[in-house]
Amino acid sequence: MNPVHWLNSEAFTAFDQHVVWSDMIGNLLGLAALALGWRRAMLTWPVQLLSGVVLVAAFWGAHLGGGVGKQFVVITMAVWGWYRWHRGTGEAGRIGIRFATWRERALLVAATGLGTVAVAALFLAYPRLSWNPWPDAYIFVGTLAAMYAQARGWVEFWFAWLAVDLVGVPLNFHSGLPFSGLVYIVYFVLVIAGMYAWWQQTRRPRSRPRQGATVPEGVAA
Repeated sequence: MNPVHWLNSEAFTAFDQHVVWSDMIGNLLGLAALALGWRRAMLTWPVQLLSGVVLVAAFWGAHLGGGVGKQFVVITMAVWGWYRWHRGTGEAGRIGIRFATWRERALLVAATGLGTVAVAALFLAYPRLSWNPWPDAYIFVGTLAAMYAQARGWVEFWFAWLAVDLVGVPLNFHSGLPFSGLVYIVYFVLVIAGMYAWWQQTRRPRSRPRQGATVPEGVAA
């Protein structure tokens, strides 16, 4: 049995729901990545990358093209976020965080809306890519928006994840990925806690940069 077949084999059955290994392992890694992101730990990005690799198999098996594409986005954004956080890490060893400006928020929302329409149109044109085009497209683009905001150190990244979760929970249950649905509920709790923690961080006094030191764009001093 090759690794992909094993990942998409059944791990266990609970309440008449069949849970596959890829769904379970990938989402547990995703939970770990979210918890690490809450603590602004650099390890959040490699764990997120590994989660994306495993979940490609899960969504491929569920015939959700948007889910597969989403994981490729997760992998790409994890590499970029890892690089950006490494560049923007301050003396405390953690990325600076801030609220996005109104202009940045507007651009993020507009890009998410336009991206969702474009991806949904692709799925509608090629039905084999996804059996549920609009929610699938929304989750795909919403994940990209959330990870972009996280890499920039914006508190709004938690709001973006919350918006994705509200659609992701029912879609995953209907797609035969119950573990993903349950994990999205746990994500919801972590998102609320992480949102509060980052919000509180923005209210703390900021240390002034050392003379001659530069602060990367989008990173709080």
